[in-house]
Amino acid sequence: MILFLLSYLAGVLTIVSPCILPVLPFVFARADRPFIRNGLPLLVGMAVTFAGVATLAALGGGWAVRANEVGRWIALAVMAVLGVSLLFPAVGDRLMRPFVAAGSWLTDRAERQGGDQGDVRSSLLLGVATGLLWAPCAGPILGVILTGAALQGAGVGTTVLLLAYAAGAATSLGLALLVGGRVFKAMKGALGVGEWVRRGLGVLVLIGVVVIGLGADTGLLTRISAASTGRIEQALLGGIGRGMTTNQAPADLANLPVEGVMPPLTGATTWINTLPLTTEQLRGKVVVVDFWTYSCINCIRSIPYVRAWAEKYKDQGLVVIGVHTPEFAFEKSEANVRQNIQRLGITYPVAMDNEFAIWRAFKNQYWPAHYFIDAKGQIRHHHFGEGDYAGSERVIQQLLKEAGAANVASNVVTIQAEGAEAAADMAQVESPETYVGYGRAENFRSPGGLANDVIKDYVAAPLKLNDWSLSGRWRVTREHADLQAAGGRIAFRFKARDLHLVMGPSKPGAPVRFRVRIDGAAPGANAGSDIDPQGLGRVDGERLYQLVRQTGAVRERTFEIEFLDPGVQVFAFTFG
Repeated sequence: MILFLLSYLAGVLTIVSPCILPVLPFVFARADRPFIRNGLPLLVGMAVTFAGVATLAALGGGWAVRANEVGRWIALAVMAVLGVSLLFPAVGDRLMRPFVAAGSWLTDRAERQGGDQGDVRSSLLLGVATGLLWAPCAGPILGVILTGAALQGAGVGTTVLLLAYAAGAATSLGLALLVGGRVFKAMKGALGVGEWVRRGLGVLVLIGVVVIGLGADTGLLTRISAASTGRIEQALLGGIGRGMTTNQAPADLANLPVEGVMPPLTGATTWINTLPLTTEQLRGKVVVVDFWTYSCINCIRSIPYVRAWAEKYKDQGLVVIGVHTPEFAFEKSEANVRQNIQRLGITYPVAMDNEFAIWRAFKNQYWPAHYFIDAKGQIRHHHFGEGDYAGSERVIQQLLKEAGAANVASNVVTIQAEGAEAAADMAQVESPETYVGYGRAENFRSPGGLANDVIKDYVAAPLKLNDWSLSGRWRVTREHADLQAAGGRIAFRFKARDLHLVMGPSKPGAPVRFRVRIDGAAPGANAGSDIDPQGLGRVDGERLYQLVRQTGAVRERTFEIEFLDPGVQVFAFTFG
Protein backbone atom coordinates (compact mmCIF):
# COMPACT_ATOMS: atom_id res chain seq x y z
CA MET A 1 0.00 0.00 0.00
CA ILE A 2 2.86 2.38 0.82
CA LEU A 3 4.57 1.70 -2.53
CA PHE A 4 1.21 2.26 -4.26
CA LEU A 5 0.91 5.65 -2.55
CA LEU A 6 4.52 6.52 -3.41
CA SER A 7 3.89 5.58 -7.04
CA TYR A 8 0.83 7.82 -7.21
CA LEU A 9 2.66 10.76 -5.62
CA ALA A 10 5.60 10.32 -7.99
CA GLY A 11 3.14 10.45 -10.87
CA VAL A 12 1.61 13.65 -9.53
CA LEU A 13 5.09 15.19 -9.47
CA THR A 14 5.51 14.68 -13.23
CA ILE A 15 3.59 17.92 -13.82
CA VAL A 16 6.69 19.82 -12.64
CA SER A 17 9.13 17.54 -14.49
CA PRO A 18 10.62 18.77 -17.80
CA CYS A 19 9.95 15.34 -19.32
CA ILE A 20 6.21 16.12 -19.44
CA LEU A 21 6.75 19.17 -21.67
CA PRO A 22 6.72 17.40 -25.08
CA VAL A 23 3.29 15.77 -24.46
CA LEU A 24 1.61 18.78 -22.82
CA PRO A 25 0.49 20.19 -26.19
CA PHE A 26 -1.18 16.84 -26.99
CA VAL A 27 -3.11 17.01 -23.72
CA PHE A 28 -4.11 20.67 -24.11
CA ALA A 29 -5.03 20.39 -27.80
CA ARG A 30 -8.68 19.97 -26.79
CA ALA A 31 -8.72 22.17 -23.73
CA ASP A 32 -11.62 24.15 -25.20
CA ARG A 33 -13.97 21.15 -25.16
CA PRO A 34 -15.90 19.51 -22.30
CA PHE A 35 -13.55 17.65 -19.96
CA ILE A 36 -15.75 14.55 -19.50
CA ARG A 37 -15.94 13.75 -23.22
CA ASN A 38 -12.46 14.90 -24.19
CA GLY A 39 -9.89 15.49 -21.47
CA LEU A 40 -10.90 12.55 -19.27
CA PRO A 41 -10.89 9.87 -22.05
CA LEU A 42 -7.56 11.22 -23.28
CA LEU A 43 -5.99 10.95 -19.81
CA VAL A 44 -7.47 7.48 -19.27
CA GLY A 45 -6.08 6.30 -22.61
CA MET A 46 -2.68 7.78 -21.78
CA ALA A 47 -2.50 6.17 -18.33
CA VAL A 48 -3.67 2.70 -19.39
CA THR A 49 -1.43 2.63 -22.48
CA PHE A 50 1.66 3.74 -20.55
CA ALA A 51 1.07 1.11 -17.82
CA GLY A 52 0.43 -1.63 -20.39
CA VAL A 53 3.45 -0.85 -22.54
CA ALA A 54 5.76 -0.50 -19.53
CA THR A 55 4.54 -3.84 -18.15
CA LEU A 56 5.07 -5.58 -21.49
CA ALA A 57 8.56 -4.09 -21.76
CA ALA A 58 9.46 -5.51 -18.33
CA LEU A 59 7.84 -8.87 -19.13
CA GLY A 60 8.57 -9.34 -22.80
CA GLY A 61 12.03 -7.88 -23.16
CA GLY A 62 13.36 -6.97 -26.58
CA TRP A 63 10.30 -7.81 -28.70
CA ALA A 64 8.09 -5.55 -26.58
CA VAL A 65 10.61 -2.71 -26.79
CA ARG A 66 10.73 -3.02 -30.60
CA ALA A 67 6.93 -3.14 -30.84
CA ASN A 68 6.72 -0.06 -28.67
CA GLU A 69 9.16 1.77 -30.96
CA VAL A 70 6.90 1.04 -33.94
CA GLY A 71 3.91 2.24 -31.94
CA ARG A 72 5.73 5.44 -31.02
CA TRP A 73 6.41 6.29 -34.68
CA ILE A 74 2.78 5.63 -35.57
CA ALA A 75 1.70 7.81 -32.66
CA LEU A 76 4.09 10.55 -33.80
CA ALA A 77 2.43 10.48 -37.22
CA VAL A 78 -1.01 10.76 -35.61
CA MET A 79 0.12 13.70 -33.49
CA ALA A 80 1.73 15.41 -36.49
CA VAL A 81 -1.59 15.19 -38.32
CA LEU A 82 -3.31 16.65 -35.26
CA GLY A 83 -0.85 19.55 -35.15
CA VAL A 84 -1.29 20.34 -38.85
CA SER A 85 -5.08 20.14 -38.43
CA LEU A 86 -4.97 22.73 -35.67
CA LEU A 87 -2.74 25.02 -37.74
CA PHE A 88 -4.40 24.58 -41.14
CA PRO A 89 -7.90 23.06 -40.93
CA ALA A 90 -8.20 22.61 -44.71
CA VAL A 91 -4.85 20.81 -45.03
CA GLY A 92 -5.64 18.77 -41.96
CA ASP A 93 -8.92 17.67 -43.53
CA ARG A 94 -7.08 16.23 -46.54
CA LEU A 95 -4.48 14.55 -44.34
CA MET A 96 -7.24 12.97 -42.28
CA ARG A 97 -8.89 11.24 -45.25
CA PRO A 98 -6.63 8.14 -45.20
CA PHE A 99 -7.51 7.70 -41.54
CA VAL A 100 -11.19 7.92 -42.42
CA ALA A 101 -10.80 5.14 -44.96
CA ALA A 102 -9.00 3.02 -42.38
CA GLY A 103 -11.68 3.60 -39.79
CA SER A 104 -9.64 6.06 -37.76
CA TRP A 105 -11.40 7.66 -34.83
CA LEU A 106 -9.54 10.85 -35.50
CA THR A 107 -11.42 11.61 -38.72
CA ASP A 108 -13.81 14.42 -39.40
CA ARG A 109 -16.64 11.88 -39.29
CA ALA A 110 -15.85 11.20 -35.64
CA GLU A 111 -15.66 14.95 -35.07
CA ARG A 112 -19.06 15.51 -36.69
CA GLN A 113 -20.59 12.74 -34.58
CA GLY A 114 -19.32 14.48 -31.47
CA GLY A 115 -20.11 17.95 -32.73
CA ASP A 116 -18.75 20.81 -30.71
CA GLN A 117 -18.75 18.56 -27.65
CA GLY A 118 -16.02 16.36 -29.10
CA ASP A 119 -15.97 12.60 -29.51
CA VAL A 120 -15.01 10.20 -26.70
CA ARG A 121 -13.49 7.67 -29.10
CA SER A 122 -11.19 10.09 -30.85
CA SER A 123 -10.11 11.53 -27.49
CA LEU A 124 -9.40 8.03 -26.22
CA LEU A 125 -7.29 7.30 -29.29
CA LEU A 126 -5.39 10.53 -28.78
CA GLY A 127 -4.76 9.33 -25.23
CA VAL A 128 -3.43 5.99 -26.51
CA ALA A 129 -1.05 7.86 -28.84
CA THR A 130 0.03 10.13 -25.98
CA GLY A 131 0.65 7.11 -23.75
CA LEU A 132 2.89 5.58 -26.42
CA LEU A 133 4.88 8.80 -26.70
CA TRP A 134 5.12 9.70 -23.03
CA ALA A 135 8.59 8.90 -21.63
CA PRO A 136 8.56 10.06 -18.00
CA CYS A 137 11.88 10.87 -16.38
CA ALA A 138 12.70 7.69 -14.48
CA GLY A 139 13.16 8.95 -10.95
CA PRO A 140 13.89 6.84 -7.85
CA ILE A 141 10.28 5.66 -7.38
CA LEU A 142 9.67 4.60 -10.98
CA GLY A 143 13.10 2.96 -10.79
CA VAL A 144 11.96 0.90 -7.78
CA ILE A 145 8.87 -0.28 -9.70
CA LEU A 146 10.76 -1.25 -12.86
CA THR A 147 13.61 -2.87 -10.93
CA GLY A 148 11.12 -5.00 -9.04
CA ALA A 149 9.54 -6.05 -12.32
CA ALA A 150 12.93 -6.94 -13.78
CA LEU A 151 13.83 -9.06 -10.75
CA GLN A 152 10.52 -10.81 -10.11
CA GLY A 153 8.93 -10.70 -13.52
CA ALA A 154 6.20 -8.28 -14.43
CA GLY A 155 2.74 -9.17 -13.18
CA VAL A 156 -0.45 -7.74 -11.79
CA GLY A 157 1.45 -5.99 -8.98
CA THR A 158 3.76 -4.23 -11.44
CA THR A 159 0.83 -3.14 -13.62
CA VAL A 160 -1.08 -1.80 -10.61
CA LEU A 161 1.93 0.26 -9.49
CA LEU A 162 2.48 1.60 -13.02
CA LEU A 163 -1.21 2.46 -13.24
CA ALA A 164 -0.90 4.29 -9.92
CA TYR A 165 2.05 6.24 -11.31
CA ALA A 166 0.17 7.07 -14.51
CA ALA A 167 -2.99 7.93 -12.54
CA GLY A 168 -0.98 10.39 -10.47
CA ALA A 169 0.27 12.05 -13.65
CA ALA A 170 -3.26 12.06 -15.08
CA THR A 171 -4.60 13.67 -11.89
CA SER A 172 -2.21 16.62 -12.02
CA LEU A 173 -2.69 16.97 -15.80
CA GLY A 174 -6.45 16.77 -15.36
CA LEU A 175 -6.46 19.62 -12.84
CA ALA A 176 -4.26 21.67 -15.16
CA LEU A 177 -6.56 20.82 -18.07
CA LEU A 178 -9.67 21.94 -16.17
CA VAL A 179 -8.05 25.28 -15.36
CA GLY A 180 -6.66 25.62 -18.89
CA GLY A 181 -10.07 24.88 -20.39
CA ARG A 182 -11.69 27.72 -18.50
CA VAL A 183 -8.93 30.11 -19.57
CA PHE A 184 -9.29 28.96 -23.16
CA LYS A 185 -13.07 29.52 -23.12
CA ALA A 186 -12.58 33.01 -21.73
CA MET A 187 -10.06 33.81 -24.48
CA LYS A 188 -12.29 32.26 -27.14
CA GLY A 189 -14.89 34.95 -26.47
CA ALA A 190 -12.48 37.65 -27.64
CA LEU A 191 -12.61 38.37 -31.38
CA GLY A 192 -9.91 36.41 -33.19
CA VAL A 193 -8.11 35.25 -30.08
CA GLY A 194 -9.52 31.73 -30.14
CA GLU A 195 -8.20 31.16 -33.65
CA TRP A 196 -4.70 32.25 -32.66
CA VAL A 197 -4.77 30.06 -29.53
CA ARG A 198 -5.80 27.08 -31.65
CA ARG A 199 -2.95 27.73 -34.08
CA GLY A 200 -0.54 28.24 -31.21
CA LEU A 201 -1.51 24.81 -29.87
CA GLY A 202 -0.91 23.39 -33.34
CA VAL A 203 2.62 24.82 -33.33
CA LEU A 204 3.27 23.40 -29.87
CA VAL A 205 1.98 19.96 -30.92
CA LEU A 206 4.38 19.94 -33.89
CA ILE A 207 7.24 21.09 -31.63
CA GLY A 208 6.41 18.22 -29.29
CA VAL A 209 6.51 15.77 -32.22
CA VAL A 210 9.96 17.07 -33.25
CA VAL A 211 11.30 16.94 -29.66
CA ILE A 212 10.16 13.34 -29.19
CA GLY A 213 11.30 12.32 -32.67
CA LEU A 214 14.80 13.63 -31.95
CA GLY A 215 14.89 11.81 -28.59
CA ALA A 216 15.25 14.98 -26.50
CA ASP A 217 12.42 13.80 -24.23
CA THR A 218 14.62 10.93 -23.01
CA GLY A 219 17.92 12.80 -23.21
CA LEU A 220 18.25 16.49 -22.35
CA LEU A 221 14.94 16.76 -20.46
CA THR A 222 15.75 13.67 -18.37
CA ARG A 223 19.03 15.26 -17.27
CA ILE A 224 17.29 18.53 -16.39
CA SER A 225 14.66 16.62 -14.45
CA ALA A 226 17.25 15.01 -12.19
CA ALA A 227 17.65 18.40 -10.52
CA SER A 228 13.90 18.87 -10.02
CA THR A 229 11.75 15.88 -9.13
CA GLY A 230 14.49 13.32 -8.47
CA ARG A 231 15.46 14.78 -5.11
CA ILE A 232 11.79 15.15 -4.12
CA GLU A 233 11.14 11.50 -4.93
CA GLN A 234 14.24 10.45 -2.99
CA ALA A 235 12.91 12.40 0.00
CA LEU A 236 9.56 10.62 -0.34
CA LEU A 237 11.27 7.25 -0.42
CA GLY A 238 13.39 8.18 2.57
CA GLY A 239 10.55 9.74 4.58
CA ILE A 240 7.66 7.37 3.90
CA GLY A 241 9.97 4.42 3.29
CA ARG A 242 11.41 4.74 6.78
CA GLY A 243 7.97 3.84 8.08
CA MET A 244 7.80 0.61 6.09
CA THR A 245 7.84 -2.39 8.33
CA THR A 246 10.76 -4.78 8.19
CA ASN A 247 8.67 -7.10 10.36
CA GLN A 248 10.50 -7.14 13.66
CA ALA A 249 10.04 -10.17 15.88
CA PRO A 250 6.96 -9.97 18.13
CA ALA A 251 7.19 -9.91 21.91
CA ASP A 252 4.98 -13.02 22.18
CA LEU A 253 7.21 -15.63 20.56
CA ALA A 254 5.11 -18.49 21.90
CA ASN A 255 2.34 -17.65 19.42
CA LEU A 256 4.20 -17.03 16.20
CA PRO A 257 1.69 -17.18 13.34
CA VAL A 258 1.91 -19.58 10.42
CA GLU A 259 2.67 -17.44 7.35
CA GLY A 260 2.60 -20.27 4.86
CA VAL A 261 4.38 -23.46 3.83
CA MET A 262 8.02 -23.50 2.79
CA PRO A 263 8.14 -23.61 -1.04
CA PRO A 264 10.33 -26.18 -2.80
CA LEU A 265 13.97 -25.33 -3.43
CA THR A 266 13.87 -26.58 -7.00
CA GLY A 267 15.25 -24.27 -9.64
CA ALA A 268 18.66 -23.69 -8.06
CA THR A 269 21.31 -23.74 -10.77
CA THR A 270 24.06 -24.95 -8.41
CA TRP A 271 24.45 -25.96 -4.75
CA ILE A 272 27.60 -25.01 -2.87
CA ASN A 273 28.85 -26.52 0.42
CA THR A 274 26.25 -29.31 0.11
CA LEU A 275 24.44 -31.70 -2.18
CA PRO A 276 21.03 -30.41 -3.38
CA LEU A 277 18.54 -30.10 -0.54
CA THR A 278 14.79 -30.66 -0.66
CA THR A 279 11.98 -29.60 1.63
CA GLU A 280 11.38 -33.27 2.45
CA GLN A 281 14.99 -33.68 3.63
CA LEU A 282 14.65 -30.60 5.83
CA ARG A 283 11.47 -31.74 7.58
CA GLY A 284 12.16 -32.01 11.30
CA LYS A 285 14.79 -29.26 11.12
CA VAL A 286 14.47 -25.55 11.87
CA VAL A 287 15.50 -23.70 8.73
CA VAL A 288 16.63 -20.12 8.09
CA VAL A 289 16.57 -19.12 4.43
CA ASP A 290 18.73 -16.06 3.73
CA PHE A 291 18.27 -14.34 0.36
CA TRP A 292 21.48 -12.47 -0.45
CA THR A 293 23.91 -11.51 -3.20
CA TYR A 294 27.60 -10.99 -2.65
CA SER A 295 27.94 -7.38 -3.88
CA CYS A 296 24.99 -6.14 -1.77
CA ILE A 297 26.31 -4.08 1.15
CA ASN A 298 23.18 -4.70 3.23
CA CYS A 299 23.67 -8.44 2.75
CA ILE A 300 27.36 -8.23 3.63
CA ARG A 301 26.54 -6.44 6.90
CA SER A 302 23.99 -9.11 7.89
CA ILE A 303 26.16 -12.13 7.04
CA PRO A 304 28.20 -12.08 10.31
CA TYR A 305 24.97 -12.73 12.22
CA VAL A 306 23.81 -15.46 9.85
CA ARG A 307 27.22 -17.14 10.10
CA ALA A 308 27.07 -16.95 13.89
CA TRP A 309 23.55 -18.46 14.04
CA ALA A 310 24.57 -21.34 11.76
CA GLU A 311 27.56 -22.15 13.96
CA LYS A 312 25.86 -21.66 17.33
CA TYR A 313 22.76 -23.80 16.69
CA LYS A 314 23.96 -26.38 14.14
CA ASP A 315 24.06 -29.16 16.73
CA GLN A 316 20.53 -28.41 17.92
CA GLY A 317 18.78 -28.82 14.60
CA LEU A 318 19.22 -25.51 12.78
CA VAL A 319 19.97 -25.50 9.05
CA VAL A 320 20.86 -22.20 7.42
CA ILE A 321 20.50 -21.98 3.64
CA GLY A 322 21.85 -19.01 1.74
CA VAL A 323 19.95 -18.38 -1.49
CA HIS A 324 22.30 -16.36 -3.69
CA THR A 325 20.09 -14.40 -6.11
CA PRO A 326 22.18 -12.12 -8.36
CA GLU A 327 21.61 -8.43 -9.00
CA PHE A 328 24.39 -8.00 -11.57
CA ALA A 329 25.36 -10.34 -14.41
CA PHE A 330 28.79 -11.10 -12.94
CA GLU A 331 27.11 -12.50 -9.82
CA LYS A 332 25.78 -15.38 -11.92
CA SER A 333 29.30 -16.75 -12.30
CA GLU A 334 29.77 -19.85 -10.15
CA ALA A 335 33.49 -19.15 -9.87
CA ASN A 336 32.80 -15.62 -8.57
CA VAL A 337 30.21 -16.85 -6.09
CA ARG A 338 32.47 -19.62 -4.79
CA GLN A 339 35.35 -17.16 -4.40
CA ASN A 340 33.25 -14.73 -2.40
CA ILE A 341 31.67 -17.46 -0.28
CA GLN A 342 35.20 -18.42 0.73
CA ARG A 343 36.20 -14.76 1.26
CA LEU A 344 33.17 -14.18 3.51
CA GLY A 345 33.77 -17.36 5.50
CA ILE A 346 30.40 -18.95 4.65
CA THR A 347 30.35 -22.68 5.36
CA TYR A 348 26.58 -23.33 5.40
CA PRO A 349 24.74 -24.52 2.24
CA VAL A 350 24.24 -21.97 -0.55
CA ALA A 351 21.86 -22.36 -3.48
CA MET A 352 22.67 -20.32 -6.58
CA ASP A 353 19.31 -18.96 -7.74
CA ASN A 354 20.38 -17.42 -11.05
CA GLU A 355 16.93 -17.72 -12.62
CA PHE A 356 15.13 -16.30 -9.53
CA ALA A 357 13.14 -19.53 -9.22
CA ILE A 358 13.41 -19.79 -5.41
CA TRP A 359 13.05 -15.99 -5.09
CA ARG A 360 9.70 -16.15 -6.92
CA ALA A 361 8.57 -19.26 -5.05
CA PHE A 362 8.96 -17.34 -1.78
CA LYS A 363 7.45 -14.22 -3.42
CA ASN A 364 10.47 -12.37 -2.09
CA GLN A 365 11.23 -8.73 -2.87
CA TYR A 366 14.30 -7.81 -0.82
CA TRP A 367 18.03 -8.30 -0.27
CA PRO A 368 18.63 -9.41 2.40
CA ALA A 369 15.51 -11.30 3.45
CA HIS A 370 15.35 -13.95 6.15
CA TYR A 371 12.61 -16.58 6.39
CA PHE A 372 12.29 -18.67 9.55
CA ILE A 373 10.77 -22.14 9.07
CA ASP A 374 9.74 -24.58 11.79
CA ALA A 375 10.29 -28.34 11.93
CA LYS A 376 6.91 -28.91 10.23
CA GLY A 377 7.99 -26.94 7.17
CA GLN A 378 5.87 -23.90 8.02
CA ILE A 379 7.08 -20.30 7.61
CA ARG A 380 6.64 -18.73 11.04
CA HIS A 381 8.45 -15.41 10.65
CA HIS A 382 10.27 -13.26 8.10
CA HIS A 383 12.46 -10.19 8.27
CA PHE A 384 13.47 -7.84 5.46
CA GLY A 385 16.63 -5.77 5.41
CA GLU A 386 19.16 -5.23 8.16
CA GLY A 387 18.51 -5.00 11.88
CA ASP A 388 16.56 -6.76 14.66
CA TYR A 389 19.17 -9.50 14.82
CA ALA A 390 18.41 -10.21 18.46
CA GLY A 391 14.71 -10.60 17.66
CA SER A 392 15.50 -12.92 14.76
CA GLU A 393 17.74 -15.07 16.95
CA ARG A 394 15.02 -15.37 19.59
CA VAL A 395 12.67 -16.63 16.88
CA ILE A 396 15.27 -19.32 16.08
CA GLN A 397 15.46 -20.24 19.77
CA GLN A 398 11.67 -20.50 20.00
CA LEU A 399 11.37 -22.72 16.94
CA LEU A 400 14.15 -24.99 18.21
CA LYS A 401 12.32 -25.39 21.51
CA GLU A 402 9.11 -26.22 19.67
CA ALA A 403 11.04 -28.87 17.73
CA GLY A 404 12.14 -30.49 21.02
CA ALA A 405 15.75 -29.31 21.13
CA ALA A 406 17.26 -29.40 24.60
CA ASN A 407 19.37 -26.76 26.34
CA VAL A 408 18.67 -24.04 23.80
CA ALA A 409 20.65 -20.94 24.72
CA SER A 410 18.74 -17.86 25.82
CA ASN A 411 21.50 -15.33 25.10
CA VAL A 412 22.11 -13.79 21.68
CA VAL A 413 25.33 -13.48 19.73
CA THR A 414 27.48 -10.37 19.95
CA ILE A 415 29.20 -9.37 16.72
CA GLN A 416 32.25 -7.15 16.37
CA ALA A 417 32.44 -6.89 12.60
CA GLU A 418 35.16 -5.10 10.69
CA GLY A 419 35.53 -3.56 7.25
CA ALA A 420 32.47 -3.68 5.02
CA GLU A 421 30.77 -6.11 7.42
CA ALA A 422 30.60 -3.48 10.19
CA ALA A 423 27.14 -2.05 10.89
CA ALA A 424 26.27 1.17 9.07
CA ASP A 425 25.85 4.52 10.79
CA MET A 426 22.43 5.09 9.20
CA ALA A 427 21.72 8.25 11.19
CA GLN A 428 24.38 10.03 9.15
CA VAL A 429 23.74 8.52 5.72
CA GLU A 430 22.35 11.11 3.33
CA SER A 431 23.50 9.53 0.07
CA PRO A 432 21.44 6.85 -1.70
CA GLU A 433 22.59 3.77 -3.56
CA THR A 434 23.53 5.06 -7.01
CA TYR A 435 23.89 2.99 -10.18
CA VAL A 436 26.43 3.85 -12.86
CA GLY A 437 24.83 2.02 -15.82
CA TYR A 438 22.37 4.10 -17.81
CA GLY A 439 19.51 1.70 -16.99
CA ARG A 440 19.18 3.13 -13.48
CA ALA A 441 21.59 6.08 -13.36
CA GLU A 442 20.53 9.26 -11.56
CA ASN A 443 22.14 12.63 -10.76
CA PHE A 444 24.81 12.31 -13.47
CA ARG A 445 26.39 15.70 -14.18
CA SER A 446 29.06 15.38 -16.89
CA PRO A 447 28.22 17.69 -19.84
CA GLY A 448 26.17 16.01 -22.54
CA GLY A 449 24.93 13.26 -20.26
CA LEU A 450 25.48 9.53 -20.68
CA ALA A 451 25.98 8.15 -24.19
CA ASN A 452 24.36 4.72 -24.22
CA ASP A 453 26.56 1.81 -25.35
CA VAL A 454 29.08 3.93 -27.24
CA ILE A 455 32.59 5.12 -26.38
CA LYS A 456 32.70 8.76 -25.30
CA ASP A 457 35.24 11.16 -23.82
CA TYR A 458 33.66 12.56 -20.64
CA VAL A 459 34.73 15.58 -18.61
CA ALA A 460 34.15 16.31 -14.92
CA ALA A 461 31.51 18.77 -13.71
CA PRO A 462 30.76 20.78 -10.55
CA LEU A 463 28.93 18.57 -8.07
CA LYS A 464 26.27 19.12 -5.42
CA LEU A 465 25.34 16.54 -2.81
CA ASN A 466 24.70 13.12 -4.43
CA ASP A 467 25.80 14.29 -7.89
CA TRP A 468 28.48 12.32 -9.77
CA SER A 469 30.47 12.61 -12.97
CA LEU A 470 32.86 10.74 -15.23
CA SER A 471 36.06 11.94 -16.88
CA GLY A 472 38.13 10.11 -19.45
CA ARG A 473 37.14 7.62 -22.14
CA TRP A 474 34.28 5.34 -21.08
CA ARG A 475 31.63 3.14 -22.64
CA VAL A 476 28.49 3.16 -20.48
CA THR A 477 26.17 0.16 -20.78
CA ARG A 478 22.80 -0.48 -19.17
CA GLU A 479 24.51 -2.08 -16.16
CA HIS A 480 27.97 -0.55 -15.84
CA ALA A 481 30.62 1.85 -17.14
CA ASP A 482 33.63 0.30 -18.89
CA LEU A 483 36.90 2.28 -18.92
CA GLN A 484 38.65 2.31 -22.31
CA ALA A 485 41.89 4.18 -21.48
CA ALA A 486 44.06 4.69 -18.41
CA GLY A 487 43.46 7.84 -16.38
CA GLY A 488 39.67 7.67 -16.28
CA ARG A 489 38.02 9.05 -13.15
CA ILE A 490 34.72 9.03 -11.29
CA ALA A 491 33.79 11.74 -8.78
CA PHE A 492 30.89 11.67 -6.28
CA ARG A 493 29.75 14.28 -3.75
CA PHE A 494 28.49 12.26 -0.77
CA LYS A 495 27.61 12.37 2.90
CA ALA A 496 28.01 9.14 4.84
CA ARG A 497 30.57 7.44 7.04
CA ASP A 498 31.32 4.70 4.50
CA LEU A 499 31.53 4.69 0.72
CA HIS A 500 31.61 1.46 -1.28
CA LEU A 501 31.95 0.84 -5.00
CA VAL A 502 30.96 -2.33 -6.85
CA MET A 503 33.46 -2.95 -9.64
CA GLY A 504 35.57 -5.56 -11.37
CA PRO A 505 38.20 -6.01 -14.11
CA SER A 506 36.88 -6.15 -17.68
CA LYS A 507 39.01 -9.23 -18.30
CA PRO A 508 39.43 -11.97 -15.69
CA GLY A 509 42.95 -12.11 -14.32
CA ALA A 510 43.80 -8.55 -15.42
CA PRO A 511 43.83 -6.45 -12.20
CA VAL A 512 43.44 -2.68 -12.41
CA ARG A 513 45.31 -0.23 -10.16
CA PHE A 514 43.53 2.82 -8.79
CA ARG A 515 44.00 5.82 -6.50
CA VAL A 516 41.33 7.38 -4.24
CA ARG A 517 41.22 11.01 -3.13
CA ILE A 518 38.87 12.66 -0.67
CA ASP A 519 38.48 16.41 -1.18
CA GLY A 520 41.55 16.27 -3.40
CA ALA A 521 43.86 14.64 -0.82
CA ALA A 522 44.94 11.14 0.18
CA PRO A 523 42.37 9.56 2.54
CA GLY A 524 44.83 8.82 5.36
CA ALA A 525 42.91 7.63 8.41
CA ASN A 526 39.66 7.73 6.39
CA ALA A 527 40.79 4.96 4.05
CA GLY A 528 38.42 2.04 3.60
CA SER A 529 39.46 -1.57 4.09
CA ASP A 530 40.31 -2.07 0.40
CA ILE A 531 42.86 0.75 0.06
CA ASP A 532 45.93 2.00 1.92
CA PRO A 533 46.26 5.45 3.59
CA GLN A 534 47.66 6.88 0.34
CA GLY A 535 44.45 5.81 -1.39
CA LEU A 536 46.07 3.10 -3.51
CA GLY A 537 44.25 -0.11 -4.27
CA ARG A 538 43.68 -2.77 -6.90
CA VAL A 539 40.57 -4.18 -8.56
CA ASP A 540 41.28 -7.90 -8.61
CA GLY A 541 37.77 -9.33 -8.83
CA GLU A 542 34.12 -8.46 -9.36
CA ARG A 543 32.86 -7.48 -5.92
CA LEU A 544 32.11 -4.61 -3.54
CA TYR A 545 35.12 -2.53 -2.44
CA GLN A 546 35.08 -0.40 0.71
CA LEU A 547 36.95 2.77 -0.23
CA VAL A 548 36.05 5.26 2.51
CA ARG A 549 35.53 4.81 6.27
CA GLN A 550 35.48 8.24 7.91
CA THR A 551 36.93 8.27 11.42
CA GLY A 552 35.97 11.81 12.39
CA ALA A 553 32.84 13.89 12.01
CA VAL A 554 30.73 12.90 9.01
CA ARG A 555 30.22 15.76 6.56
CA GLU A 556 29.84 16.32 2.83
CA ARG A 557 32.94 15.18 0.99
CA THR A 558 34.00 14.85 -2.64
CA PHE A 559 35.20 11.35 -3.49
CA GLU A 560 37.31 10.75 -6.58
CA ILE A 561 38.77 7.53 -7.89
CA GLU A 562 41.36 7.53 -10.68
CA PHE A 563 42.11 4.29 -12.52
CA LEU A 564 45.77 3.94 -13.43
CA ASP A 565 45.07 1.14 -15.91
CA PRO A 566 42.28 0.64 -18.47
CA GLY A 567 39.85 -2.26 -18.37
CA VAL A 568 37.68 -1.71 -15.28
CA GLN A 569 33.91 -2.04 -15.01
CA VAL A 570 32.09 0.10 -12.43
CA PHE A 571 28.55 -0.79 -11.37
CA ALA A 572 27.21 1.04 -8.30
CA PHE A 573 27.93 3.19 -5.24
CA THR A 574 26.58 2.22 -1.82
CA PHE A 575 26.91 3.98 1.53
CA GLY A 576 26.83 3.20 5.22
